[in-house]
Amino acid sequence: MLKKLRHAMTAAVMACVLSSTSCWAAETWPAQTINIVVPFPPGGTTDVIARVLAEKLGPILKQSVIVENRQGAGGNVGAAYVARAKPDGYTLLVSSAGPLSINQQLYASPGYDPIKDFAPVSLLASVPIMLVSNVKAPFKTVAELIAYAKAHPGRVAYGSQGSGTTSHLTMELLKHDAGIDLQHIPYRGSAPAATDLIGGQILVMFDNSPTTYPQVKAGTMQPLGVASSHRLPSMKDIPAIAETVPGFESDAWFGLVAPAHTPPEIVNRINAAVRQALADPAVIAKFQATGVDLVSDTPQQFQRFILSEKDKWGKIIKATNLKIG
Repeated sequence: MLKKLRHAMTAAVMACVLSSTSCWAAETWPAQTINIVVPFPPGGTTDVIARVLAEKLGPILKQSVIVENRQGAGGNVGAAYVARAKPDGYTLLVSSAGPLSINQQLYASPGYDPIKDFAPVSLLASVPIMLVSNVKAPFKTVAELIAYAKAHPGRVAYGSQGSGTTSHLTMELLKHDAGIDLQHIPYRGSAPAATDLIGGQILVMFDNSPTTYPQVKAGTMQPLGVASSHRLPSMKDIPAIAETVPGFESDAWFGLVAPAHTPPEIVNRINAAVRQALADPAVIAKFQATGVDLVSDTPQQFQRFILSEKDKWGKIIKATNLKIG
């Protein structure tokens, strides 16, 4: 009986110590530089959103916030790095849907479990996806692309941000729905793919509107359509792909996560700071010009969203028989 009492007292003391340590960490956080990892190269939408967020979070948290690019394997390299990081709120991940909802269903060994290894913080943005082509491509509309691809099966090369990314899966969805065959050329992010599209090494690609729309306005890319279910208010002259391929729809999103077991108090403090940053009118105006909707929610809401997106993309992956590695 006395031994059981000692064990119970020891457990109670340890729980108290651990609780005090957690509370102390939350009270003193942030006491050092915060590192936001982007699992893709500089220049893409994920990188742009992360850098704007970091710029705004610094003054709010009264601490330096830096962005580090750790690209590779469709975002798996950077995501795995954060999954293994110390759960203290100083290493975070800004990611697209790929690493958080898609890759586990595509890759044999992504190196992490997006559900078990991360603590969701907040959704950040919902971003339209645009289908663009080289300005000299032999098609100027979605209907012309479909007709050309059917006349030249497997000969039209399309680029993506990388295998398993939303730009890749959205094109695979179009191939499936339109009954066409295109050749996939995966890149390590948006920027190199866009460079080759402009240069003519590839003819067509899906990419996020913040990356493509400036190029469209500059005349260096030809817009074919948006993957949203309807035309966008800021781009009314660009048709929705659904006008040609009924029912077609795909959107990109971006969110912030921390390593699993990050103290809830710290997660909630980061969430509050993110909400404040995304409510800045200057930030809202900056992104609305390219069709981006800034969105913030609770960690619990973001967790449910990630799970729902995993189910949605899982159905697309199954329908298109996609597997990587």
